[in-house]
Amino acid sequence: MHDIQRLLSGFDRFRRRYYQEDPALYRSLCAGQHPGTLVIACCDSRVDPALMLGCEPGELFVVRNVANLVPPYGRGESHQGVLAAIQFAVEQLAVERIIVLGHSQCGGIHALMRQSFTTRAEAGVVGRWVSVAEPARREVLARMPGASLDQCCRACEKAAIRISLRNLESFSCVRERRARGALSLHGWHFDMARGELEVYSPQADAFLPLCLSEPGPRRKAPAARPARPDGGIGRAAAILA
Repeated sequence: MHDIQRLLSGFDRFRRRYYQEDPALYRSLCAGQHPGTLVIACCDSRVDPALMLGCEPGELFVVRNVANLVPPYGRGESHQGVLAAIQFAVEQLAVERIIVLGHSQCGGIHALMRQSFTTRAEAGVVGRWVSVAEPARREVLARMPGASLDQCCRACEKAAIRISLRNLESFSCVRERRARGALSLHGWHFDMARGELEVYSPQADAFLPLCLSEPGPRRKAPAARPARPDGGIGRAAAILA
């Protein structure tokens, strides 16, 4: 099937589901959006926040850019699109949480670590953008002088999430709502190869594994099952708190 036809067929399935079989959701959404979560994600085609997190339309307000970066607030006239979207989500939509969602095999972080761009024009545009995470690159090079490029990229993916969390604090609206306990910040890293999610813990200053269930084919659960050694969902709640 031709790619365009595939897309049109996809829209047809979407329309049947949400406008014929269950029209109540979009009737409600037409009156306004009230997402509880802002997700700042990479524009990588392999990492779709709504698909990954099993969310329906209207549940997530999503900002996507190369390497899921948050620039500091008020950096001249640049990066206005990302800054405006974050400010809108916090001030107008009053989201309750912000998740910076990074991932493995990130091309933007790989380019930052290698300082390698395809063309001079790409170095100017992409290079300026990923330089938002330059402190993460410097940190990794200083901390891991003998590491391989793959190891450095993985470390930089996580360090860049921490940089973005720190830059979110440069927004006065974020600081004010956090002070009132009305907003929380989260850093998540998705490992595409393993299908695993790690969550940044400020207390541990580290990314900790979040395992709610074992991957693999579904099997009928036994009648009684001992608690997971890692605490299961209880441990996940502690990390996310």
